[in-house]
Amino acid sequence: MKKFLRGLGLGLALALIAGPVMAQETAKKMEPKPAPSPSQEVLDQWNDIGRKLIAMAEDFPVDKYGYKPHPDSRTFLQMMLHVSGSMYYFTDTAQGKKARFGDEPSLEGRSTRPELVAFVKQCVKDGADLIKEKGDKGMAEEVDAGGQMMRLSDLAYGLIEHSGEHYGALVVYYRINGMVPPESRKKS
Repeated sequence: MKKFLRGLGLGLALALIAGPVMAQETAKKMEPKPAPSPSQEVLDQWNDIGRKLIAMAEDFPVDKYGYKPHPDSRTFLQMMLHVSGSMYYFTDTAQGKKARFGDEPSLEGRSTRPELVAFVKQCVKDGADLIKEKGDKGMAEEVDAGGQMMRLSDLAYGLIEHSGEHYGALVVYYRINGMVPPESRKKS
């Protein structure tokens, strides 16, 4: 019994000594990463909504591209082209150009799954490339955004928000058709 109690005492002593050392090591591992730079934060947000839209373009059934929840609504395909094409309002404005799609991108050459996916990916990529190219300094520059001066980063965030709002509407297209959007599916 004495051996057992000595062993137990020794074990407790080691645990009391080792505990704080292990806690310090764990705390070091859990230290937060430094905050991303302002342009990296914009890029992360841009790519996140882009990833969601690309997943929908790759996933939604082609035979439902013409679906719209109300006669006054856009079809799924029109909605995807609108939200993706509107990203050029950011990239074109940032480059001092007139936005290439005044209203909606044409359906021509964009109505099959491969064409739609390629278009959405290109819109996201073009914006991401521009954000990287501009960096922190460039994203802080002011541009004329339709008669109003604004920082380029704020213009990007406006388009990110616009894309997020349309993403939410596209989720409804999925749900009404009895489908689960890619982002809402259980990950295995």
